[in-house]
Amino acid sequence: MQAVTIKDVARAAGVSSATASRVLSGNPATSTESRAKVEAAAAKLGFLPNAQARSLRSTKTDSIALLISDVRNPYFSDLAHAVEQHARSLGLVTFIGNADEDIAQQDDFLAAMLSRRVDGLLIVPQGLGEDSNKPSDMLQRVIDSPIPTVFVDRTVANAGIPSVTARSDEAMIHAVADLKAKGHERIAFLGGPKHASTASERQLAFAAALRQAGLRIDPQLHFTGDFKRSSGRAGAQWFSGHLQHPTAVIIADAPMALGAISYWQETGARIGEEFSVISFDEVDALLLHEPPIATISHDLEQMGRAALNALTALMRSEDTAAVQLTSHYSPRASVDTAPRLNLTTERNPRP
Repeated sequence: MQAVTIKDVARAAGVSSATASRVLSGNPATSTESRAKVEAAAAKLGFLPNAQARSLRSTKTDSIALLISDVRNPYFSDLAHAVEQHARSLGLVTFIGNADEDIAQQDDFLAAMLSRRVDGLLIVPQGLGEDSNKPSDMLQRVIDSPIPTVFVDRTVANAGIPSVTARSDEAMIHAVADLKAKGHERIAFLGGPKHASTASERQLAFAAALRQAGLRIDPQLHFTGDFKRSSGRAGAQWFSGHLQHPTAVIIADAPMALGAISYWQETGARIGEEFSVISFDEVDALLLHEPPIATISHDLEQMGRAALNALTALMRSEDTAAVQLTSHYSPRASVDTAPRLNLTTERNPRP
């Protein structure tokens, strides 16, 4: 049986061969109508876009792309630095994109990198659409393409893409145990968005740590943020006015922690005296705070190096397995003995 060609797909779709080629190679310079026609024709005829794409990508560009979630987040800035420096030592140029924790902005960057035909992609995926529960069309196109791709820090379930991530369960157990030893029983959690894999992993680790410590899991002590400073600030206000008077809080990432700290500074709240704080991600701003903030973190230099090693292995057509780093808990002065509250008297929420 004769193989289906791109001309056959173009003819069936009623478009030019050039348009069909652009659609099937992931070039964003095509209309929604043309993409729908070409993709439908390719599916009907049994055209193999991956094989075609391999033939189009016959030359190396000695470049890779890295998509991070938020360039303002010092955690991701440090990760990008680690990747770029290691890539440079291997003679690779790195294009760095900022998704701004936004799926549409992620997709624009991925489309641009596919059209540039970089040799590989390192992606901190924005994950699943909040409503569709599926990867975006562009992210799915990347997943289905032959371009070497590695997910970093976050993953997308059942995507079949190698990943380099970190587990926080053991570190969380140590963090909660430290709080319990200092008398804290009502521990709040400022979490991230449900469609980010790191947010889900950290929330599950928190619940498991509470169970192991013999503490009650209370959904009323969980605040859902979006990994941005503004939601951390909102979470701090929620925490300070909570009717259950939690005496400690664990915050799911550095930007949210910094937003929370800004609110507490403005209202005169005393971290480590009135309540205890632990944050994910060990960044300089948290360590320079007075008192320094206890953290749950992992080695970003190691993560960046492992991600690039996995990607270059794929670029050499070698198999690579998922890598899972281990986070650790670093106690600091932001964690102290739980204050004694008169719970019969309502504590006034801070303004």
